[in-house]
Amino acid sequence: MKKKAICLLSGGLDSATALYSAVRDGYRPLALTLEYGQRHAREVRSARDIAKRLGIEWQSIPIRLPWGGSALLDGGISVPLNRAVDAMSREIPATYVPARNTIFLSFAFSWAEAAGAEAVVIGANAVDYSGYPDCRPEYLETMEEVFRKATKTGAEGGRIKILAPLLRMTKAEIVKFGKELGVPFERTWSCYLGGETPCGRCDSCLLRAKGFEEAGVADPLTEAAAR
Repeated sequence: MKKKAICLLSGGLDSATALYSAVRDGYRPLALTLEYGQRHAREVRSARDIAKRLGIEWQSIPIRLPWGGSALLDGGISVPLNRAVDAMSREIPATYVPARNTIFLSFAFSWAEAAGAEAVVIGANAVDYSGYPDCRPEYLETMEEVFRKATKTGAEGGRIKILAPLLRMTKAEIVKFGKELGVPFERTWSCYLGGETPCGRCDSCLLRAKGFEEAGVADPLTEAAAR
């Protein structure tokens, strides 16, 4: 029987590639999407489609973060547009959602323990990213230790690992890796603004475009939008 892994799946390029990496590494993935009141549900649709394509179990959990504090939660805060890519990691942007990965990992570890999973997979990336503090290696190392101490599994000498296969990759390397794994790029969604076509101006769109361009790979999502 294959070992299980809870895979956090937002519907974006990175989480989809991390999911496919878990499949390649012999895990039986269980996909988890958190609907946390973000500006749009377009990425949730992508997560559902990706999970359906792989034929795996998918859970979509609605939660609320009514205090806002992010451009992704509060319509009164503008999503940054047209920022220089090389400046994105110098400051924490308005799209940072307070403690988001800590919240997501808590749900993932709860399911992992209930399901007898050996790992939690997250598409965090610390190289080409938008400056989020909860995408750093030291954060993930600390959280794995927190959950070791806070769970029955850990208390009984077991371990649920946090796997972040993209952590030290550039966005171009992620695109190349995803292509090698057969990730359906056309099914993924990165744009912060939702809609039916990517805006091409938010940080996520710009980082995605940079990755595909530097990898020398055409992005089928933006190609379809241009038709």
